[in-house]
Amino acid sequence: MGDIITALPKGRLMGVVVDILKKANFISEDLDIDEISRKLVFTDEKTGNSFLLAKPKDVPIYVEHGAADIGITGKDVILEHGKRLYELADLKVGWCKLVAAVPEKKGITDIKDIPEHSRVATSFPNITKGFFQKIGIQVEVIYLNGSVELAPLVDLADLIVDITSTGTTLRKNKLLPIADIEESSSRLIVNNVSYKTKHDIISNLVLEIEKNVSEK
Repeated sequence: MGDIITALPKGRLMGVVVDILKKANFISEDLDIDEISRKLVFTDEKTGNSFLLAKPKDVPIYVEHGAADIGITGKDVILEHGKRLYELADLKVGWCKLVAAVPEKKGITDIKDIPEHSRVATSFPNITKGFFQKIGIQVEVIYLNGSVELAPLVDLADLIVDITSTGTTLRKNKLLPIADIEESSSRLIVNNVSYKTKHDIISNLVLEIEKNVSEK
């Protein structure tokens, strides 16, 4: 393998993703994760592959515009990005789900009981708009870049749409999930042109990833 540029997601999942790529012989075993995480761009001299570190939400942009041949990010991020990107593999790590949640004190347990024109705080405005359009409820979507759980506490929003894996943060903030919107895990995506010009190398990587993931 060689000459592939990969957009890696910075943050809590990067170590797990790097381990998967090491098992697929895409990253050298002796490369230290701490050393990698301190760089924005680096090349693995043994494999010839290059890597750039990006926020998970930015990974699809690097891949779509060809700055990276492939990238790894969550299904939720891919859906929010909205444009067509080829998904090649599910790494089966970083599982979470996108839910709608309301303050417990409201006494609402069904999404259909949300009043029209409620304010919804979220970091996923496109998914949120699509979901409420689909179920036929008009809402006002308020985009927040983080700490979405705060919005109902200060009366900025009536409910939130956010990701959760254990539900702990929601419970701590007395928020009750009332609808599951999407499930998510880390996915390998590819630039359309790169998939044609570097098909054999990328296809081999996919096979190695799927083999290692299935062995877990």
